[in-house]
Amino acid sequence: MNEPGLPVGRLAPSPSGRLHLGHARTFVLAWVDVRQRGGGMRLRLEDLDQSRCRPEHIRRTLLDLEWLGLDWDGEPLYQSQRVDALREAADRLEHMGAAYRCVCTRADLEQAAQAPQRGVSELRYPGTCRSRVLGDRASEATTPSALRLRVPEGPLSFVDGLAGPQSVDVASDVGDFVILSRSRLPAYQLAVVVDDAEQGVNEVFRGDDLLSSTARQLLVQRALGLTEPRWFHVPLVLDAQGRRLAKRADDLSLETIRAAGVDARALVAWVGRSAGLDVPDRLTARELCTTYDRTQLSRAPVHLSETEIAALMTSR
Repeated sequence: MNEPGLPVGRLAPSPSGRLHLGHARTFVLAWVDVRQRGGGMRLRLEDLDQSRCRPEHIRRTLLDLEWLGLDWDGEPLYQSQRVDALREAADRLEHMGAAYRCVCTRADLEQAAQAPQRGVSELRYPGTCRSRVLGDRASEATTPSALRLRVPEGPLSFVDGLAGPQSVDVASDVGDFVILSRSRLPAYQLAVVVDDAEQGVNEVFRGDDLLSSTARQLLVQRALGLTEPRWFHVPLVLDAQGRRLAKRADDLSLETIRAAGVDARALVAWVGRSAGLDVPDRLTARELCTTYDRTQLSRAPVHLSETEIAALMTSR
């Protein structure tokens, strides 16, 4: 157990493919940010999608993290082993009236949508089932339904430790969002909130592609009466064309880099330099703690050049 008042962070990879340089950067910075202050680190394998999260990906993910010199406290938590607990949290929200059943299909939502919304990657739910009166229990049991959180109107404000003040209108952007699918699979927005609370996480340090999810997770936390963590969203690593790295980019995967004989200390040094820190050519994650300064972290995304990749791949 960690002492009261100390930070508790987490590494939460999804073992659905190979980790790449972008993951390495975020995980190393998250680990150093907490360990430098004597805090605890949890590991969670977000493996709810069993069709994509296979055992070989899990083994590879653990090897990658260990190769980077990252450790964690206690046993890893596997989300796939906590489905019942996650469903119970969703059912509790329904019984409280904070969530409701929705029988709408994606086809229904596409038909209801009048026009695509700028900057939103999912359809806004129009609230079709929000006031719907469900029928008798027998018919309910045979009608697949999802659970949606009732989202309050108006913007939600919070302060991110790296990205600064944020204001998000979840009701306007996506509307009431799914927390339990029609097949009763817990949705990401619910699962991360419940499992962060289970693991005692009070600081969330992750890529800024998830910044837009933070407001939704805050709404779930407040509905469940959970303590809200501090948030830190670090800019992503982009390829030479300015696109975010994907798990299918196997040439930049940590497995490929490890197999090429690259010195892990050189990769950790690259992480430090890419974040705007003054570090030597090689150092361990533990050694990075001695020079790490969150206030000096770059707020700009990292653009990987071919020259930089070539230099890293020859760092033996």
